[in-house]
Amino acid sequence: MQRDPDVFLLGQDIGVYGGAFGVTKGLLDEFGAQRVWETPLSESAIIGNAIGAAIYGLRPVAEMQFADFVACGFNQLVNNAAKVHYRWGPNVPLVVRLPWGGGVSGGPFHSQCMEAWFLNVPGLKLVVPSTVRDAKGLLKAAIRDDNPVLYFEHKHLYRDPKLREELGEVEPTPIGVARLAREGRDVSVITFGIMVHYALAAANKLAGEGIEVEVLDLRSLRPYDAAAIEATVRKTGRALVLNEATLMGSVSGEFASYISEHCFEHLDAPVLRMGAAECPIPYAPELEHAMLPGAADIEAALRKLVAY
Repeated sequence: MQRDPDVFLLGQDIGVYGGAFGVTKGLLDEFGAQRVWETPLSESAIIGNAIGAAIYGLRPVAEMQFADFVACGFNQLVNNAAKVHYRWGPNVPLVVRLPWGGGVSGGPFHSQCMEAWFLNVPGLKLVVPSTVRDAKGLLKAAIRDDNPVLYFEHKHLYRDPKLREELGEVEPTPIGVARLAREGRDVSVITFGIMVHYALAAANKLAGEGIEVEVLDLRSLRPYDAAAIEATVRKTGRALVLNEATLMGSVSGEFASYISEHCFEHLDAPVLRMGAAECPIPYAPELEHAMLPGAADIEAALRKLVAY
C-alpha cells in the first residue's frame, strides 16, 4: 500500500476492529478510510465492488471474514471476475483473501477447505502460503498480478509461535512455482498450506527409522508446478498427495491423476491420497482433531507406501 496508491482494502470489520484475525490492524490509521473500506455484511457486494474497481484500474484486496462465506459471492467470482478478460479484454487485478481451514474449533460454517470449488474455473489463480516468507511473497505477487487471485491463508497458522520470523524486504514469490520443503529419497508427499507442516513432522519422525521423505510444497494450485511434481515422483517412485479437505472431489484427485498419467512408469507403488473424513467439520475439538489428517496418519500412510 505504501508502494502503490492504487492498492486498497475492503471487507467487514477490517478498519477499526482490524479484521477478524487482526491482519489489517493499524492500516486504517495509516492509510485512512479512502483506502481501508469498511463494508456491509455482504460478500457479493464486497466482491462485486472489487471487480468494478479492478476493471477501473485499481488493485483491490477483498477480505472474506471466513473463507466459507465466499459462497455468498460465488457468482461474482466465477461468472464475472473469472470471465471479464476473456469476454471483453480488461484486466481484473483483484485479490480475495480467504482465511480458511480447520483446527480452531470453528464448527462446520467457519472451517471448510473450499479450494476445489474454484480449481475448475479458468481465469482464477489460487495460491496457498505455508510459511511467513511465502505469505508475504505470494501476497505481493497476487496484488501485482493482473488476474483475479484467491489467496488462501490458514487460520491455524496465524498464531503459531514456531512460524514467527522477522522479515525484511521479500521479493514476490512466483505464482505457479512449488517449493521443495524437504529433500528425501524414499517417498514423496505433495501438499500445501498447513499440511506441509504435518508432512514435515511425519518426515522427521520417519527419518529416525531410516525412511527419508521428500516434501513438496505446491504453494500454488492454479496454475500448479507440474514439473516439480514430476521431478519428485520420478526421484522417489512413491507419492502421497495430501490435503486437509475431504477426499471426494478434492484437489488431491487432480494431482494424483496427473502423476498416474505422466509418471506411471516411474511408480513403485500406487499413488495414495489423504484428506479429512467425509463429514462436516465438528465443533468439538476432540471430534475435529479425529477427522482431520494429522502427522500420525501421514506416518502410517508413508510406511504403507514404502513397504509396498
